[in-house]
Amino acid sequence: MAILEVKNLNLGFQSEDTFRQALFDVSFTLEKGKMLSIVGESGCGKTMSAMSILNLIPKTAKITSGEIFFNGENLLEKSQKDMQQIRGSKIALIPQDPMTSLNPLYTVGDQLLEILKFHQKIEGEAAKKKAIEALDSVQIPSAKSRLNNYPHEFSGGMKQRAIIAMALACNAEVLIADEPTTALDVTIQAQIMNLLNDIKINNQTSILLITHDLALVSENSDDIAVMYAGRIVEQAPSKEFFANPNHPYSKALLKSLPSNRGQKLETIQGQPPTLSQIINGCKFNPRCEFCMDICSQQIPCLENISQTHKSACFLNS
Repeated sequence: MAILEVKNLNLGFQSEDTFRQALFDVSFTLEKGKMLSIVGESGCGKTMSAMSILNLIPKTAKITSGEIFFNGENLLEKSQKDMQQIRGSKIALIPQDPMTSLNPLYTVGDQLLEILKFHQKIEGEAAKKKAIEALDSVQIPSAKSRLNNYPHEFSGGMKQRAIIAMALACNAEVLIADEPTTALDVTIQAQIMNLLNDIKINNQTSILLITHDLALVSENSDDIAVMYAGRIVEQAPSKEFFANPNHPYSKALLKSLPSNRGQKLETIQGQPPTLSQIINGCKFNPRCEFCMDICSQQIPCLENISQTHKSACFLNS
């Protein structure tokens, strides 16, 4: 059952007298109790797609068309007041940098209690008990005493766990995790991903994971959507995607992953286009080793190549 559905989302940025489109008909579905990973290089539009769900886009950005359904209700029709109630309590954000996401002037406990007071209308001992349970649920040791710690007394991994605890404390149905492991070392990255997977399974929480790291999601993600230059170019269940990637960009991303088989590390030639660059046809065509004449003339549509697998490439025609 779909809990979150983005349909044909188009968004752009106004710069002086110029409007530059950044998202093109972005569509994806997040099922209840599942993890959907949106992957792609920096600047491809994955974070902006996620922030549009919470209406946390920059002032210069504008959604020109599309629909975003959460439990059957279009979030783009909600008022700012309605969205304030939804953020944190129904859909929670785990931001990219745990180092700067907590207020250094307040204890972790104070920040947890403030969220519970605002979203759950809980105060006093009941709130404190729930805050301790939230820290326990993300495996922070000595949770009761840790409530009195300031963020600088937490390691990077513990800060990220505390942020996840704040989302869990309000029983959010959807977690949007925006590059949640970027600032962490490899060991802690694996721990955070295992924690998110446990939350997904045990709480039936739906998780939208934004990342550039395909290796990180291969073990935990249920579904994958690959973005390039503001468009989704491939969608598939995770197992099917890694067994049979279809789009040339997806194949190139997977080939660029380090392996332990002694193979030479491959790279994708060129750079992703900027918003101001005009590229006719498929925007990947300047970097694609399979480029044909039609690729620089028309934009391929995202079409089914199997019952559960979609790809936007003329090689499938």
